[in-house]
Amino acid sequence: MSQMHKSLQGQLILDGGKLSGSFFHRTVVLICQHDREGAFGLILNRATTSTVGQALVANLPAVVKEQPLFLGGPVQPQTLSFLHSDQFLTDANVMLNLNVGHSLDVLMDLSESFSGSQKLKLFAGYAGWTAGQLDNEMARHDWLVHPAALELIFSPEPDQIWKGILRQKGLKNRLLADSPDDLSWN
Repeated sequence: MSQMHKSLQGQLILDGGKLSGSFFHRTVVLICQHDREGAFGLILNRATTSTVGQALVANLPAVVKEQPLFLGGPVQPQTLSFLHSDQFLTDANVMLNLNVGHSLDVLMDLSESFSGSQKLKLFAGYAGWTAGQLDNEMARHDWLVHPAALELIFSPEPDQIWKGILRQKGLKNRLLADSPDDLSWN
């Protein structure tokens, strides 16, 4: 029996407590693309110790160079992806007013006209799933789904996103949010 494919593009998925010991333990992932061929996402709450300027040798403005670089996922950590938002983006390809890009040239163009109304978040690597893989993980209830919002995606406290979302999802998830990283510490 074949299941209907439901795209999660523009949604957040987060570890609902079943991913302990995996790369995705306590992560929040924005699904940027999801179709029958697979899925592509970026982990929103895993900052590296590097800034964009330390990781990229490019003539970028200081406001961009000083931003933290995030680890988007375990796949191809040497690749660049970025999320860009503005008040009105006609070419938004993830959700309303949010675009994902991968080109250094496009990033340079954005940086030249960077303004206070724009938001930018840069990632090394990405999370990727082959055809049907994310659908199978969803069927096993490995992930919780939460609506994406620009306020969450560009949160000034990315390390608090996972706990903050879980605290909104009932008692069991509030307990999970407040539990120690390693349950043997309890």
